[in-house]
Amino acid sequence: MPLASVLVVEDDPAIRRGLCDALRFAGYAADDAPDGEAGLRAATSRDYDIVLLDILMPKMDGLTVLSRLREVKPSIPVIFLTARGEEQDRVKGLRLGADDYVVKPFSASELIARVEAVLRRSAERPKSVSTLTIAGRTIDFRRREATLTDGTRVLLAQKEAEVLEYLAQNPGRAISRDELLQRVWKLDPRGMHTRTVDMAVARLREQLGDDPNNPRVIATVRAKGYMLALAEDQPATPTSPGATAQ
Repeated sequence: MPLASVLVVEDDPAIRRGLCDALRFAGYAADDAPDGEAGLRAATSRDYDIVLLDILMPKMDGLTVLSRLREVKPSIPVIFLTARGEEQDRVKGLRLGADDYVVKPFSASELIARVEAVLRRSAERPKSVSTLTIAGRTIDFRRREATLTDGTRVLLAQKEAEVLEYLAQNPGRAISRDELLQRVWKLDPRGMHTRTVDMAVARLREQLGDDPNNPRVIATVRAKGYMLALAEDQPATPTSPGATAQ
């Protein structure tokens, strides 16, 4: 049984073949794609444990691939492979959600070590959630649509949906405003004084009909942040992609 499944998205045939050979020799299952569009199709239609992604590619560059991939699979680990070592590319990739960044040329042993390190770090990463059922409400995160207790359907804004999804990925844990700024808005919270998170939660509560004084969906945890309101009689049921809600 392979250690993990890896998708290599690289337009140079020799590099792509060499990477796949090295990964397979190290015990991984490896598939490959020759350009950004093919890579995005493969990454979104199949289940991989990690993606190795070149930046400079035909049809769609790696930064665009990562941005679109994060919309569908926000938790899949990604390592950028690129000959461009400029700081601005490195920073942009990391802000888009890349887990690591390897500048060519690199050795096979270095790459395998990076893959192992990223997979270790991502082992505890919250998994994607496709739907959430809580307090008589059902939220479809792919459609960003909430079905309320009376059957009314509400379309959630992107960031509000991402906030709720992140809470659903971490049930039973209070999430700080700083963590939400970092994970949802991709901002460095150090030195920031903003009510962006509070306003997003307020809009969510209004759209979901959730009374902030007696919350059934999003609870405020004093001095800590926000979490799903897990009442004993109304348990939250997150459903991952491919799973069937009970």
